[in-house]
Formats: sequence, C-alpha cells, structure tokens
Amino acid sequence: MSIVRAAIVGGGVIGAGWAARLIENAIAVTVFDPAPDAQAKMQAVLDNAAQAYAKLTMAPRRDTGTLRFAADLAEAVADADLIVESVPERLDIKRSVYADIEAAARPDALIASSTSGIMPTDLQAGMTHPGRLLVAHPFNPVYLLPVVEIVGGKATDPGAIQRAMDFYPTIGMKPVHITREIEAFVADRLLESLWRESLWLIKDGICTTQELDDIIRYGFGLRFAQMGIFETYRVAGGEAGMRHFMAQFGPCLSWPWSHLTDVPDFNDELVDLIADQSDAQSGHHTIRELERIRDENLVAIQQALKANDWGAGQVLAEYERRLFDGAGHQSEPDLTAPIRTTERRVPPDWTDYNNHMNEARYLQAFADATDAFLRMIGCDADYIASGGSYFTVETHIRHLAEVAANEPILTETQVIAGAGKKLHLFHWLKHADGRLLATGEHMLVHVSLQTRAATEPAARIAKALDEIAQGHARLPAPDGLGRAVGQGR
Repeated sequence: MSIVRAAIVGGGVIGAGWAARLIENAIAVTVFDPAPDAQAKMQAVLDNAAQAYAKLTMAPRRDTGTLRFAADLAEAVADADLIVESVPERLDIKRSVYADIEAAARPDALIASSTSGIMPTDLQAGMTHPGRLLVAHPFNPVYLLPVVEIVGGKATDPGAIQRAMDFYPTIGMKPVHITREIEAFVADRLLESLWRESLWLIKDGICTTQELDDIIRYGFGLRFAQMGIFETYRVAGGEAGMRHFMAQFGPCLSWPWSHLTDVPDFNDELVDLIADQSDAQSGHHTIRELERIRDENLVAIQQALKANDWGAGQVLAEYERRLFDGAGHQSEPDLTAPIRTTERRVPPDWTDYNNHMNEARYLQAFADATDAFLRMIGCDADYIASGGSYFTVETHIRHLAEVAANEPILTETQVIAGAGKKLHLFHWLKHADGRLLATGEHMLVHVSLQTRAATEPAARIAKALDEIAQGHARLPAPDGLGRAVGQGR
C-alpha cells in the first residue's frame, strides 16, 4: 500500500525534519503537538528545508504536500498511512501515545518511532497491534541526511519492515535494516563512544572544543563522509588491505589510549567548561545561521559525491532518477502553448566569477529541458535500458540576458518536427519573472544503443511524439528559428 498521508506526533527538531522531508515529497502531513510555539518552530525548519531542496538536486521538485495542525492526536492519525512518533525519549510517554494512536488509527497504518535508543520490543509492550510498529531512526537534519536505521521488535511483522524498506528510498533515503535490536542501535553507539572520549579530552585540558571539531571536520570526518570506518581502514592497509591494517594496528587496542570504559563526572564544572568553549567557538552565529551553513555544506557534499557516483551521492542520484522519471508521467500537457519542461533555481556552481550563469550551463539547461521532454513522451530510464534513445546531433543557442545564482528559471519547449527518426525541438529559457534569457534549437536522432545506428523509435514513443507535434504545428514559428551564427537580428 502506498504512503500518501502521514501524521507526525511530536513537532520538535526531529518531527519537524520528518515533516519537511515528507512534504517535499508530495505527502500530505498532519501534525499534532500541544506546545503553544510548535507551529512557529516547525515553520523555521520548513523554511530551511525549502531553501536546501531548491539547491539539492537538478531534478524537478515534486509538488509539495500539504501541512496542517490537528487539534488532537486522534484527528491527526485518523486517516494516516504512516504515523511518525517523535515524542520525548521516555518509555512511559511513548507507550501512552501508542495507546492513543491505536484507539484512532487505521489498523493498516504503519507506526514508525524516531527513538534514538529505546528497543522496539519495549515500545511494543501493551499494544493491541504491535506488528506494525518499528523504529525508523533518522539523523538531523532529517530532510537532508539520507540514512535511517530500521529496527523491528520481537512482535514486528516482517511485512512492516519490508514496507518501510520499500518506502524510504522513494523520499531520497538510505534505509539500513538492523536485524538484531540493541539499545541505541548502531549509529548512536558509535557517536556515544566518540562523545565520551571527547568529554575526557576537554576535561583533561588536552584540547578545546574548537580544536577537537577542527580535527574531525578537516581530517577523518571528510574520509568517513564518503567511505565510513572499515573501507577507510582497508585503504589505510595499502595494497595488502584490511588484513595488513589489522596486523599493523591491532595491538594498539590493548594500549590505554582511550577512556571508553570510563566517563568523567558529569557535573556543573564539566558542563560550564564545555558550554563556555562552545560559546567562544560558535556563539557569533545564531542557531538558524548554523543550520543554514550546515545545510549548504551537506548539499555541496552530496552533490560532489553524486558527481563521483559514490556513497550518499548514489542515493541522491537514484532519488533524482525517480524525480525525473516521475516528472515524465504527469498530467497531459496543454498543446495550445509550448510545454513547461523544467523549473529550478540557478545553482551556485553554475555561475562564474561575476555570479552569473556561465555559457556552458545555458547548454545544460537546454539539455535538461530536452531530457524532460523525452521522459514526457516515454523515453525514460526504462526505455533507455531497453536499448533505445535520442542523441543530439546539432544545437544552436542565443544568449540574450544574464541570470544570477539562486534566481528562479524555467524552460518552455515546442516541437518543430517529430516524424520518423528525427526530433526537432525549440526551447525558451526564461526567468520566472518572464524575461527571456536564451533560446536553444536542437536536432536529435533516435538511435539503437546496441548498434549506435539511427532507428525508428518504439511505436508508443512515436505515437506520443506525434500527438504533441500535431498540436504544436498550429503554433506560430518561434522567433529565431533556423538562425545561423552571426545572422542579423
């Protein structure tokens, strides 16, 4: 069963992050949080998410889902396909919430707890339908970080696990199924170890909070962001790999280097020490500013990893493929006008030293418009995998106006001719305010990817293209059609 409606119970940082990711993926969200400032706090997170998603991917964004706040929990969960529990980390509160959820929710609604450490078997105790409850533990910011730990309890139905594993990739996430439940699961156990040792290093005066953070973010944090621990250490072992690394560094595990079996006294003195150093390190930024800086960096890292087809970049690439292919199966276009093929904001890395979009990106904007049109007629990833595609053989671009980073742009497309093996397209690149920025004229030929020779497109592709071509034949010829380089205006 598809998930199109979700309820968020608890609108704090994690609940708001879930709401943002779900809304960005066309899911209708209803929130219940009795705190008087819940809506204001959630809106701040949604604003940050909207800004981040505008830059995260070049794929067309889905229409955003709706958001509303319910007067009570029963109203929030009544028609939800997915219920996200993000209330405080107290077992008694969570069990009470589940009792209220079960009294009002549909029997087939999936219940996902955002708990960072309570075992799902403990959460399930007392439930009438425990099989539908599982843990879906995300990481902040939920709307950008793709990993989510999926943990079932003793009573969790395997079908619920599979449903979760199938769902989360559709919203751009990487679900990892933790098959054996344990307190704090996997990620938080690793983080707790690093946090424990960090507290000792600060308490013992070895380094400051800023120095420790610099060591992580300028050092192994960059390695872990794209390889993790074991793959990083495998590389560290050289040509002999992990076995050599283990033989070389294994003995150090018995050395008294760390305090991982101990913890400093968590008293006011330690809290003041850490808090004062943290204020000196980052107090010149507001939390909202730090969130925006964090989001910008996460977008840049994921985009860089996508270019290298690696790690979280592969997850983003698959998410983009879903978005692109989904854009090709929307409602029937209005053939009494050119077709709106893309909408986006100019990414910062599309610009030159003047902060204006460079000429190569004008070509990319038109190439993306062509791709969007091809998906519209059925030439999507599945069709290409079957062996057919269109290749661009000739392009003419007129550069008419400048556009800066983060400004909204769109493309409109008219089919000039589409019979047989050839496809002749004309694109307009416009600013969202209506200004014409450039035009692109493109000739494409349908080819067999096996022989690389020109071939007729599949019948369904030809039919869809012919319908649009006939509609566009009634439109006036675009200004600039057939222009040669240097031709007078």
